[in-house]
Amino acid sequence: MNLFIFGMGYTSKVIAARLRAAGWEVSGTGREGTVRFEDREAVLAALAGASHVLSSVPPAREGGDPVLDAYAKALTATPAKWIGYLSSTGVYGDTGGAWVDETAEVGTGRRSARTSADLAWQALDDRVRVFRLPGIYGPGRSALDRVREGVAKRIALENQVFSRVHVEDIAGGVIAGLDGPAGVYNLSDDEPSSQNVVIEEAARLMGRAPPRMQTLEEAALSPMALAFYAENRRVANGKAKRVLGWRLRYPTYREGLRALSATTSPIIASVAPAPARSDQR
Repeated sequence: MNLFIFGMGYTSKVIAARLRAAGWEVSGTGREGTVRFEDREAVLAALAGASHVLSSVPPAREGGDPVLDAYAKALTATPAKWIGYLSSTGVYGDTGGAWVDETAEVGTGRRSARTSADLAWQALDDRVRVFRLPGIYGPGRSALDRVREGVAKRIALENQVFSRVHVEDIAGGVIAGLDGPAGVYNLSDDEPSSQNVVIEEAARLMGRAPPRMQTLEEAALSPMALAFYAENRRVANGKAKRVLGWRLRYPTYREGLRALSATTSPIIASVAPAPARSDQR
């Protein structure tokens, strides 16, 4: 088996490591990749020899998907039997805290470029699996890191909830999807919750007092963070469990925090629902 990844970023590196450990050959573009995205001959050769292809590259800020813009024809021509794309649950927009599954309307929120890319990948080919991801946490991307660095915030927003998922569970979901049917799958944990309770649990594990509660105005958030807090939704994961047989290692942030805290000394680790990033997922 041979996987080619567009964009060897935070999440795709975990997927690559899991598959390499299982005997796969994995190559890709990006900071940790072996192929330059702009080296068209090398990319085309990699696609011609790949049994599976995955893109973790987000859309450009001005719109358009860099991978599809450059290599859509090559992707449809590749002999690969499986094509995957890491998308975002931001395509669902704000639901006022209501649950959404894969049948929910998309394109109503701030992530219009992400929605366009998500739909374009679905329309590309009948081999495509789209994995929609909420806030990603794991080693080095964490509420625990934020508490330790003194930048964690608790913000007084009533009934505000987010969905999140551990990076290892994303890898598990994508790997489960290697044998599953084409389609769209939400990969989120079982317990959407407020950012505040995650920060509080991180502080508890570290033996520290949680940061004081602030109003949104007092928090002086960046425009990106403000946009993150402007949306409120619960993401359902039942389809991936039913269809792919996906099982979570970390069903909630509590298990994820405890596991991450146990991997470092002293009790400092990595967990946090992070806003969607502009680099590879």
